[in-house]
Amino acid sequence: MKTYIITGHAGFIGSHITEKLLEQGNSVLGIDNFNDFYDPRIKRKNEEEIRQKDQRGLFIGKEGDIRDYSFLNEVFSSLDAVERDHICLIHIAAMAGVRPSLKNPGLYEEVNIKGTLNLLDMCRKFNVKNMIFASSSSVYGNNKKTPFSEEDPVDNPISVYAATKKAGELLCHTYSHLYGIRIIACRFFTVYGPRQRPDLAIHKFIRKISQGEAIPVYGDGGMKRDYTYIDDTVDGVLKAAERLENRQIPVGFEIYNLGESNTVSLSYLIEVIENKLNKKAIIDRQPPQPGDVEITYADISKAKKILGYSPSTTIEDGIEKFVKWFKAEEQD
Repeated sequence: MKTYIITGHAGFIGSHITEKLLEQGNSVLGIDNFNDFYDPRIKRKNEEEIRQKDQRGLFIGKEGDIRDYSFLNEVFSSLDAVERDHICLIHIAAMAGVRPSLKNPGLYEEVNIKGTLNLLDMCRKFNVKNMIFASSSSVYGNNKKTPFSEEDPVDNPISVYAATKKAGELLCHTYSHLYGIRIIACRFFTVYGPRQRPDLAIHKFIRKISQGEAIPVYGDGGMKRDYTYIDDTVDGVLKAAERLENRQIPVGFEIYNLGESNTVSLSYLIEVIENKLNKKAIIDRQPPQPGDVEITYADISKAKKILGYSPSTTIEDGIEKFVKWFKAEEQD
């Protein structure tokens, strides 16, 4: 049995990672502040589902904020001193979203930069040597070269959110260099699936089309995204954690793209959702939004070669699974 600390364990991605680790027989200490970025009841429900599936009592949940240094100090102090070198911290917690980051940049700086720095300092202080950092494809900005490679320069973010994720990567690199912490940054590419945040496009579109409401479409529908189904993202994160735990990185910092390596236009995405719902969308055309990039497209050759990452969910299959989950949730 291995031990993991997961920040943001009750959120969309964090809850799926937590469940998978518990299913494998691992011990998980989760940290979440259940903020009101979206309805906190959704995350409470996610945690309750985690607890219901935890038949062996391997899960401990702590409610608190990663900006609170004293809270984190108390949590990390509770860890077994002998096991700390073998614990893996999976840092998912963040203020997410490009557009909201433009409205409240200070909050994004506090959570995504200061919160990450606090966790890195916990690793230093308590000798936790393995860490996964959830980064984002947004760091690539409007990169003209596609697909995006981990070797590409990422010095021109076009949103506050992207800038905070780039800053988080830099802090991880620094702490890895200074204190011998093995760290992998996973750059996520538009993750979707059951439990996805209700404000994100796929969830919002499915809900509004189902209810006969208009969906906002920014621009001409030609914007392309590398949509990644949640199961594939979780698999990539756990493969990265395995690389750390097996000490395949003696000491160092690495970055991996975790995408499907397939671009889907907004227009085609809507078409797929219409087909799976068997209902036409009402389109509300809106001007392009500041901070939105034109395309995301992951080069996953590095993750395939080194991690054995192999995403397998097509957008058609992923949307079908999402719609099935959504309909079940609506009936509850």
